[in-house]
Amino acid sequence: MLEFKTPEIPDKQWVDECLKSAVSMNCEYTFGNIFIWKAAYVNRICRYKDFLLSSWGRGDGIMYSVPIGKGDFKDAVEQLIADVKSSDIDFKIYGVTENYRKMLDEYFPGKFSYTYDEGNYDYIYSVEKMASLSGKKYHGKRNHISNFKRNNPDWSFEKISRDNIDDCISLHTRWIQDREENDVDEDADFLYEFEAVLAAFENFDALNLVGGIIRINGEAIAYTLGERLNDSTFVTHFEKAPADIQGAYPLINQEFTKNCLADYEYVNREEDLGLDGLRKAKQSYNPEIFLQKGITVYKG
Repeated sequence: MLEFKTPEIPDKQWVDECLKSAVSMNCEYTFGNIFIWKAAYVNRICRYKDFLLSSWGRGDGIMYSVPIGKGDFKDAVEQLIADVKSSDIDFKIYGVTENYRKMLDEYFPGKFSYTYDEGNYDYIYSVEKMASLSGKKYHGKRNHISNFKRNNPDWSFEKISRDNIDDCISLHTRWIQDREENDVDEDADFLYEFEAVLAAFENFDALNLVGGIIRINGEAIAYTLGERLNDSTFVTHFEKAPADIQGAYPLINQEFTKNCLADYEYVNREEDLGLDGLRKAKQSYNPEIFLQKGITVYKG
C-alpha cells in the first residue's frame, strides 16, 4: 500500500520539485496550498518514485489529485487505483484540467467519467491588466480607487514581512467579527480559513509567501497573500478588507499587483465556490482564463 502522510515543512523541497512538472495552472498545485489547508481538508501526501500523490477528505469522501512529477504517469495512476481498491471506496480525482483529462483518456480509454461545476473553476487574470486597470471594462474599479484615495489621503502600501504579520492577523480577526456581528454569511464557518491563515503566517518565510498591506493613517485595513505557482503565474490565497471602506479591495489588488507581481504574466485568484457575491466580484475583473476543473470517477 501507498503510505500517505500529513505534509510538513521539510517536504517542501521534494514536493516543489514534483510540481515543476505540472501541466496545468490549477491553483492547488503549490506546496503552500497543500500545507496551510491540511487541517481543514485533511490533506495527505505520498512520494511515489518521482511523483507527488496527494489526497484530502475523510472516509468515503476522500478524493485525490492527479499524480504530478516525472516518469510513468500511467503507472502512478495505477498505483492509486490499486491503493483505493484496498480501501473499498470510489477512486475520485479532483481538479482535472483539460491536459490531464487527455492523459487519463489516453492511458485509460473509457475508464473515467467526468463532472463539472463552475464553482470549482479558477479565475486567472492578466497581471498587466490588473496593474493598470485601463479601458472601459475597469472604469468602475478606477472610480472606487479614486474615491478611496480622495477620502484617505494618508493611505500607504507596504509588503508583508515578519514585522507586520501581527497586523494582518488582527485585521483578519476584525473581518470575521464584523461579518458575524452583521449576520453576513450566517451559515459560514470561518474557523477553517482562519486556521489556514495562521498556518500561512506562522510559516511565512519557509513557504516563500508574498503579500501586501494597505494602511490608513498607519492602521492596516486590507491585506493580500499568496505564492508562486510557476514561472508565469502567481496564485492569491487570501485577500481581506472591510466591506464598508469603498475601494479597499480594488486598491489592495492593484497595488499588490503593481508592486509585487511584475515578474509574472498571470495571477490565479482561485475559485468562487459557487458563492454569488464572490462570483460577481471575480467576474468583474474580466478573467483571461476561466480554468475548467472537473471531478473524475474511475469506472474500471
